Parts: sequence; C-alpha cells; structure tokens
Amino acid sequence: MYLRFNCTSTTPRRTDPMPSTSSWHFWNAVDGIRYRAPFFSALSFSTSARCMKELSIAEQSGQTFPAILSSEEVVSRLQARVDKQPFRAMYSSVLNGIITDVAFMLIPMDDHMVHRGHGVFDTAIIAQGCLYELDAHLDRLLRSASMAKITSPFSRKELREILVRTVAVSKNRNGFLRYWLSAGPGGFALSSRECPIASFYAIVQDANQNSRKSVKVITSSIPMKPPLFATMKNVNYLPNALSIMEAEEQGAFAGIWVDEGGFVAEGPNMNVAFVNSAGELIMPAFDKILSGCTARRVLALAEECLSDLKPAISNLKAVIVRPILAAEAKNASEMMMIGSSLPIVPVVQWDDQIIGNGEPGSVTLALKTLLEEEMLSDSCPYREPIPYDFYA
Repeated sequence: MYLRFNCTSTTPRRTDPMPSTSSWHFWNAVDGIRYRAPFFSALSFSTSARCMKELSIAEQSGQTFPAILSSEEVVSRLQARVDKQPFRAMYSSVLNGIITDVAFMLIPMDDHMVHRGHGVFDTAIIAQGCLYELDAHLDRLLRSASMAKITSPFSRKELREILVRTVAVSKNRNGFLRYWLSAGPGGFALSSRECPIASFYAIVQDANQNSRKSVKVITSSIPMKPPLFATMKNVNYLPNALSIMEAEEQGAFAGIWVDEGGFVAEGPNMNVAFVNSAGELIMPAFDKILSGCTARRVLALAEECLSDLKPAISNLKAVIVRPILAAEAKNASEMMMIGSSLPIVPVVQWDDQIIGNGEPGSVTLALKTLLEEEMLSDSCPYREPIPYDFYA
C-alpha cells in the first residue's frame, strides 16, 4: 500500500496505488515508509521541495512516522514500554510454554478471540498460596467453550495442570488466575474453519488492594445480552465495559441490568443479592444471567448457616433463588454484589434510593466474613494448594 503526502498538511492519506500516466512521481522514505507526491512539469521541483519542507517541519516538531523495525528493535521497544505491571506469569499454547517477562506476554493479532470475539474465559482467586474453587471455574470454562463451539486443545486434566503450574512458576500467593480458550489464530475471516487448532492462554495477576467497604450502583441503560450470551462467559464484553463506564461517569461503582419485565438481572461482572425485611436472602435465578461460582458458594454457605452446619446468622431466615422486581429490590434491607474479584461488596445506594439504613447490612457482612474465612481455611475442600517449591 502506498501513501500520498498531502502538501497542504502533514497528515498522510490513502490513495490509489497505481500512478497516473499523466504524471511522474517523487519517492521519499521517512523512517522506512515511502510517500508518493505527484507533481507536474514546471511545478515539479517546487512541489516536491514544499513536500520535503513539510516533512522536515513535521520531524522537527516531534511528529513521527511508523518505522520498519528489525527483530532486535521490536524486542528493545517491547521491553522499554513495560513499566511496573502486576502480571507474574503467562501461559500460551501458541508457544507451548510459560512466560515470566511481561514484555512478551502477547497473543497473535490473527487470533479469532482478538478480532472476532470468538473466545471464552474464567477467573479463579489465589488466596494464601491456594487456588479457590478452581474446579468450579474450570468446569464453567469448558461449558462456555462448548456453547461457543470451541474444542479445547487439551483435556480437562491437562488444562488444570497447566493452570496450577503457571501459578507455581509465578510465585504469586495472593491474586488472580485468568484464563481463556479461543478459536485460535489462523487469519481474519469470520469462520473459525481457518484456525488449525484452538488456543489456550492463562495469566497470573497480583491482587488489587483497593477493597471497598460499601458502594453505590445505578440502573444501567446499556441493553442486556440475550440469554445465550449472558449465560456463556465469553469475551464479548463491550456491553459490560459500557455499563461500567456509564456508572463511573455518574460516580457509581457499577450498573445493574434490569430486564424488559422490570426484573433484576446482574451487574457487569458480578451477581447481586438482597435481604428483605423478612430475613430472606434473595438472588435472581440464573436462567438468563451468568451462573456465578462465588454467588453459588454464598448461597451454599447461607444454607449451611440455616441447617446448623455453620453458626447461625442473625436476621437470616431463608435462602431463595427467584425473580425479583427492581422495585422490590430497591426496598430491601440489604443489597450486595458478589463476584470472584470482590468477593462480596455491600451496596448502600441504588440510583437515588438508599438501601436499608444506608449502611452495610449485618447479613451481608456475616456472609462476607464466612466466605473470606473459607478461602483461607486449610480444611476447606475447595482450596487447591500450589506446589511452588516443585517448580522453583
């Protein structure tokens, strides 16, 4: 592709790659890129000189043009752009290896997850050297992959081993393990038939220390995903990103989706739950939203409190999964957001409505404590110890 330099501007623009037979062309290289400036008879030298002058001015003003880089220059620039990053290790099936240099934690541009959104993902918590609920999250990843018609390049056992090994190599003891299954690299067509094999990526990230005592939320105006895509944890997160941006613009933590029938759905990357005046813990059904692993664990813990398997929680009388109207939800005594990265955050205001007395609720705080204690308990069956020393 050639670029014609506009002599009245320092901005290159696309043009027909074939030169006109009625003109002749001046070629110039700027940082490895050739520009074509057509000029005619007596105007030839003055026009080309003017173009060269404008190029010189652009260079002097600090405006740069893309350079053709050698392999060594690519490596140098990649390493130069890396500041302090919270990423400790990455696995790539494309390379079939684990990377610890952040500069090379990259994925191919022609991977269909990048340009077609044909990929699924999940996240597990790393808490004091153990992965919490790894199996539940891995099972959900494979269910999502099946819905997205992505065939894993590895067996479930192999995927699990790769994830555990990546965390071990990272040396991270408190953070997040994020991982993706993609249709894979192969080209830029819409169909994944051009992709020889699916790809698998995983990255270990340090924990975010910005915990919140309570938050405000708004009703999101961004359209909800249809159930097929909402129940599949896929990488098409544009609605989610726009929803969180909308909330941030209004000084809120997140947006809450409400369906066309007025029923509460979910947040952009978390489930929601409520406690009403009767002491009922109510969570929206999972038939049209993502089935949250952490949300389901919270429901199980609450049930255990009611059945004497765990100490009773004052004011908790029942656990119910059912549709709940936004109007009813806003009048609840307590509201909470639940997700792997939170894991529980009390909500004290929704739009202009104060939730309860405007303070984190007692049931919410009790469940938060129970969940955090379980994540750190050596007797918890949902913790996977990481063999850091084995991969030293």
